[in-house]
Amino acid sequence: MGSDLALQLMADLMWNALIIGAPLMAATLVVGVLVSVVQVVTQIQEASLSFVPKLIVAGAILLACGPWMLRRLVNLSVQMIANIPSYF
Repeated sequence: MGSDLALQLMADLMWNALIIGAPLMAATLVVGVLVSVVQVVTQIQEASLSFVPKLIVAGAILLACGPWMLRRLVNLSVQMIANIPSYF
């Protein structure tokens, strides 16, 4: 019974990490690919040209989705802390 609970908790944690990190990772991936295509087409190979747009998009995504991410993390933490007595 204990190992089932541990596996369920780990699955919940991993699933939430994936859901919370997905918007940020997807947006930076799309911007990175677009910037890489522009670099190949224009033959401009500047490292900061790839880094700066991804940084700006990551900041914008964190500003837009940050409250949702934080709310999801807080709800998960409250749920796990509230369920501590049932784990024993």
